[in-house]
Amino acid sequence: MLNNSAATTKEFSTKLLSILDAVEYRRIESQEDFEDIARLRYKSYQERGVLPLSASSMLDEVDFDDHAYVFGVYLYEELVSTIRVHHVTPTHRISQSAGVFPDAVNAFLDAGMTLIDPARLAIDPELDGERSALPFLTVRPTIMAAIYFNADRMLQHIRPAHSAFYRRYFYADTVVPPTFASIYGFDLTLLASRTREIGPKLFSRFPIYESQPYERRLMFDRSPLSGMAPLTILPTARLARQHSTPLAS
Repeated sequence: MLNNSAATTKEFSTKLLSILDAVEYRRIESQEDFEDIARLRYKSYQERGVLPLSASSMLDEVDFDDHAYVFGVYLYEELVSTIRVHHVTPTHRISQSAGVFPDAVNAFLDAGMTLIDPARLAIDPELDGERSALPFLTVRPTIMAAIYFNADRMLQHIRPAHSAFYRRYFYADTVVPPTFASIYGFDLTLLASRTREIGPKLFSRFPIYESQPYERRLMFDRSPLSGMAPLTILPTARLARQHSTPLAS
């Protein structure tokens, strides 16, 4: 018999799956879509008081790096959130987290690890419904990237107040304790999830993070044979539930 905490988690997980049925993901490629992303970032960061002190634009050169993937999350065909997912390797070290915690990130890379570094998460502050679900739905491409690129760690450079969320739901370890980040003017901390260890636990609790291989290819394949990025990508979590996928292998 489930205890109250487990029952609540299961109920919320079922709710997430039902909301996911109304979600589409879009890999942002066009100038028009990037402008929509920039407006959403500004509105979200301004509402939360986390605008970078030196920011002149809500887009930067990292958005257009060939290891970066910017996604829009659309609920009932409306843009509601966004995230940028960066694949960081020992030979391609561009990383948002490294801008704040270079020593820690380079230590992973010097050890030969590959990393998934999500950044620029933004949620529409005017959205009335489903606010509690959107952080879970928005970080889903991060989980998929860890599988697709067979990464060793998923990083989270975040405000200390959010660290409990990532420790609880993504089994993250603290890598760097809260440290003042001059670019933002407030403290940040660096966490990391061990992708090869957390998969079974994560998928058992939250089946929304399951995905089929073809969905991951649509998300991240940029080979010449893949052609243009698809306009929208429909989640495949329900199809993948009976075929559990290791988070990385």
